[in-house]
Amino acid sequence: MSLIDLPLVKLTNPDPSFPALFLLHLSNGTENRFTKQFTSEVMQALDFVEQKLDSLSQEEAARGGALVTTSTGKFYSNGLAIEAAIKEGETFYIPYHQMLARLLTFRIPTVAAINGHAFAGGCMFALAHDYRVMRADRGWIAMNEVDIGLPLIPGMAAIVKAKITNASYLRDCLLTGHRFKASDAVAAGFVDRAVAQDDLLDAAMKYAVALAPKANGLTQKIHLIKAEMYRDAVVLLLTGGTTPGAFLAKL
Repeated sequence: MSLIDLPLVKLTNPDPSFPALFLLHLSNGTENRFTKQFTSEVMQALDFVEQKLDSLSQEEAARGGALVTTSTGKFYSNGLAIEAAIKEGETFYIPYHQMLARLLTFRIPTVAAINGHAFAGGCMFALAHDYRVMRADRGWIAMNEVDIGLPLIPGMAAIVKAKITNASYLRDCLLTGHRFKASDAVAAGFVDRAVAQDDLLDAAMKYAVALAPKANGLTQKIHLIKAEMYRDAVVLLLTGGTTPGAFLAKL
């Protein structure tokens, strides 16, 4: 059942018998590059989810809830609209960082169903979810800033470090821009399952349904657990500024 249908995102309830189960479909062209409008619409969808959670009956809330995001085609997300990001600076990056922090600490479990490539800002968006299921036969997930000549600003580096915890894989990810196929990302520990394309959404939904009861009551408990779990990343996303290596001036 469709809940909101905006130009760049669509939020549905795929199972009317489970009103706190949500599917957010990304549809900003063929690449899902993050613009200010795209970021704003994702935030509007998250607002709607929380409003819906607060309107449920006690019995419905007792089942918990979960959110799955996905897209169609070649890309899950090809990152940021780089030209706009460079031109607009903080007015571009700050809302994007706020979106990542919100998703990172969202009050119900979140699952990314990665249907295609997830590069740079798209990789960070996927990493902001609690769990990731990736199409096995096609698609890479990568942080390719080193190849396109861009440094990482504090919050962006922090979210990658929070989710790719093996030092060797983190080094390869950030210093070489290594493109992880699904099986490699599973081996590295930051993607949970690699599945056939036809099974992708079903596998992600099964994760969501299994995890939903952990948010029983739909209180702030999951939000606060995640906030402390990822405290360093959240703080840097919200207050770390947009200057890479600013602390180096004190050396």
